[in-house]
Amino acid sequence: MTMTGKCLCGAVSYSVSGELQMTGVCHCKNCQRQSGSAYSVLFGVANDQLSIQGDLTTYEDTSETGNIVERHFCGKCGSPLFSTLPTQPGMTFVKAGTLDDTGDLNPQVHFWTKSSQNWVTIDPNVPQMEGNPG
Repeated sequence: MTMTGKCLCGAVSYSVSGELQMTGVCHCKNCQRQSGSAYSVLFGVANDQLSIQGDLTTYEDTSETGNIVERHFCGKCGSPLFSTLPTQPGMTFVKAGTLDDTGDLNPQVHFWTKSSQNWVTIDPNVPQMEGNPG
C-alpha cells in the first residue's frame, strides 16, 4: 500500500509505503492550538516507510508531560505535516488531513481525552485514554 499527501501550497509532499503502525486522534491542548481545531488526527509510520520531498521548518514544542515534540511544517504555507518525538526514535506521526485520500483511515484510539472539547462526541466503541498512549 502506498499513500501520498502534501501541504496546502504543494511545496512539501510525501509518500508512505507499507502498513501504518497506528492511527489516532489527539485531543491535547497543544494539538488543538497547532491544528486550529478540536483535535489532531494522525497516523504513525516507521521513518523508513516515509519519503519527503521539499523543505520543512521545525518548531520544538514541550508537551504537558514535559516531553519534547518536534512539529514539522511547510515554511511557505504553514501547513502542519509531521511530528516526531525523541522518546519514540524511528517513528514519524503524519497529520492525516494532509493525505490526498483519507478514505482508508480508521482511528484506533483517542488520547488526551481529558483535554477534549466538551462539544466533541467520541465514539464509545473506540478506545480512549486520558493522557499519553501507554
